[in-house]
Amino acid sequence: MTEFRTVPRRPRLPAPQVSIATGDIPRVPLLAAVAGVLICLGFLAAAAAGDLGREGLITLVIFVVAIWMWVFAPVSDTYVALGAAVALVLAGPIDTETFTGTLGDSVIWLLVGSFLIAAAVTATGLSARVAARVLGLARSPRQLVHLLTVVLMVTTFAIPATSGRAALALPVFLSLAAVLRHRPQLVLALAVAIPSVILFSAVGSLLGAGAHLITSEIVATATGEGFHFLQWLVLGLPLAVVWSHLAAETALVIFADRAERRTPLALSANAFDEAAGTSVRGPLTGPQKRVILVLAAVVTLWCTEIWHGIDPAIVAVLGALVATAPKIGGTSLPTAVKTIPWTLLLFMAATLCLGIALTTSGASAWLGGLIFEPVQSLGPAATTVFLVLTVVVSLLAHLMIQSRSARSAVLVPIIVATAPAVGVDPLAAAFLSTAAAGFCHTMTSSAKPMAVFAESETVPGFRPEHLLRYSAVVAPLSIVLLLAFAVWVWPQLGLSPVA
Repeated sequence: MTEFRTVPRRPRLPAPQVSIATGDIPRVPLLAAVAGVLICLGFLAAAAAGDLGREGLITLVIFVVAIWMWVFAPVSDTYVALGAAVALVLAGPIDTETFTGTLGDSVIWLLVGSFLIAAAVTATGLSARVAARVLGLARSPRQLVHLLTVVLMVTTFAIPATSGRAALALPVFLSLAAVLRHRPQLVLALAVAIPSVILFSAVGSLLGAGAHLITSEIVATATGEGFHFLQWLVLGLPLAVVWSHLAAETALVIFADRAERRTPLALSANAFDEAAGTSVRGPLTGPQKRVILVLAAVVTLWCTEIWHGIDPAIVAVLGALVATAPKIGGTSLPTAVKTIPWTLLLFMAATLCLGIALTTSGASAWLGGLIFEPVQSLGPAATTVFLVLTVVVSLLAHLMIQSRSARSAVLVPIIVATAPAVGVDPLAAAFLSTAAAGFCHTMTSSAKPMAVFAESETVPGFRPEHLLRYSAVVAPLSIVLLLAFAVWVWPQLGLSPVA
């Protein structure tokens, strides 16, 4: 029997250290610090000239410092975000009520309830059972990859975080890797495809990533209208389906040659028994049936909010209470609460503060005008150029800012403030930017799911050179796909980029 060990957390690469004694100063952080200081001086000059208000100036300075620390400082992203939020309160752009209110925002409670439901789903072994039933049908590598894509897309509606879905998928991958140990090409293709599908499929649900909720809140603050669950589902699910299967097929073609792809495949149910720690065969258990009913009811209520008017956060908490109820649910409430990633929730609350400050202080409007003003002079071509820039900048932002939520907190206020000036609907621009930010495949550190499936002592995953090779192909395909959806698909679904 294959032994599966807990995968240790991959340590974050430490920031280069400055050696005072030897004068060995790291060039990149130093140059970045100098660039940051020059940018802040430029903001100060703009404020002195009357182009930028005091609160906008303070917000932008804190904004630049936060970005620099997210990229180079050897501290957690949450620590930086909380520090930036507190600095905004002390300096004045936001008040204490705004700061404390974000932690009690309905977005946070929506995630709390969703994580509790996810804990119940995981505890019952339902996820492993579904994976075994579906993947057992595969008779070729291509069928395996695409059936796995379908399973991972379904988890988007049950697990409200890409890192959580990666943790759920890892045991299944290890089981497959053990069974396919004599087919290393296919194992490598799966190692790249699984985290890629997890990241790309997230756009199919409002709860697929915390960045989606942050975007909705920022857009609601700026325009008075955010995204509701059904609207995001209608817009995002078609993109998620196409993008995920395209990513999976690309991984298979790149890392498995034609002979490997044509070799038949047969999977044993024993592999999935080992992954789940119990038998995945036989009829559904009572807890599994009840969890399925809870999931179906919750998703239905989320999709029908416009008719019954119950806030999605209340629906999530109500579903969590049922899913953890004594003698009914799949786990207990105290056990489920321990699985909630409180650090992630604190990070989201803090980045919401930063996004609100950028919007309400006028900083995002000023910065957006500064960045995109040349686009406005292009006449009829301005809309097209703006959409292309939005996709490219949002897609490449992961090279500087690792956190998906932080990227949305930084980019969306600027894009929303600038879009009307070039004739683009702010809602469409925000959705396009957030979708594009889902591409974070260039480096292992670009996203937590990529780090989970990277090669280590316990995971037969991919190496950095594999990821670079893969992203070089998928990045341009993603740009074309996103622009095609923005111009041709989403207008048919009620979201036109033209204001």
